[in-house]
Amino acid sequence: MGEVLSQEEIDSLLSALSSGEVDMQDIQSKEEKSVKNYDFKRPTKFSKEQLRTLELIFEHYGRLLSTNLPAYLRKNVTVTVVTSETITFNEFTNSLSNPVILGIANFQPLKGNIIIDMGSEVGYAILDRMLGGQGRTIEKMRDFSEIELNILNRIMAVYTELLREPWKNVLDITPYIERIETNTQFAQIIAPNEMIALVTLSIKIGEVEGFLNMCLPFITIQDIVDNLNTKFWFTNKNNSNDEDQSVYIESMLRKVDVPVKAVLGKSSIPVKDFLGLQVGDVIKLGTRVDSEMDVYVDKIKKFSAVPGKERDKYAVRVTSIYREEGEE
Repeated sequence: MGEVLSQEEIDSLLSALSSGEVDMQDIQSKEEKSVKNYDFKRPTKFSKEQLRTLELIFEHYGRLLSTNLPAYLRKNVTVTVVTSETITFNEFTNSLSNPVILGIANFQPLKGNIIIDMGSEVGYAILDRMLGGQGRTIEKMRDFSEIELNILNRIMAVYTELLREPWKNVLDITPYIERIETNTQFAQIIAPNEMIALVTLSIKIGEVEGFLNMCLPFITIQDIVDNLNTKFWFTNKNNSNDEDQSVYIESMLRKVDVPVKAVLGKSSIPVKDFLGLQVGDVIKLGTRVDSEMDVYVDKIKKFSAVPGKERDKYAVRVTSIYREEGEE
């Protein structure tokens, strides 16, 4: 309720207007207080600061995907954050079309689930690549077979496991994939009118590009939502253990397969002799039996070794290491 003027204050104001001490136009030009509309059906539970912190978390997550997925797909992968917004769960599910690839992940120790929505075009490209193809998608979408769902479940498990590192600065989580749904009706983990934070990432596998949506219900992360601020996130990030980071990087490098070959020797023979080779034929390689051979990692000569046997298999024993100039 506005302030009520007394008769004395009214007379004083009229006198000031008559004498010119106060200008009526100045009074009328004063800005009124701005009023912001608030929709009680869509309460704003995530602030801009919290959404920005989620973007920082998933930028880190995108870098992890970009470096880890190539180990499984043998193809370049680029992942970047596109947008972050807060919407209702109903709006999120209504924007999806069947079939979809929804990974329902348990976000323990927090109570509740999150949803990882992988675009169908990306899913088909991953399936094509892991089954020996070039990593192309299909033009006409179809339902997934049981074998394909098992493969996608493995990829979703990788997606979920990689969430641990980016969230470590906020909370030490141990998420795991519970199930995969291809129909939105079976992915109703919360009420339709509940608010969620939706972080959209762009994922590019070779020439195929699609989206990866991370659906984070407020009721799942409400216990830590106050920690979703840049000050808290950067403080914990600076206090993280560099040694743990080195161990993690080393463990991921150990999963990368590299070709290794041991060269016994080289020889040149006519094509006629080559076509006539049979079991038991002897080819002179130009090296002595007791001489050392070169061992290549990919196309780089790294070791010298001598041939031998380990139980019933042929093997080599490394005798020395070739170091490049500048290596210790």
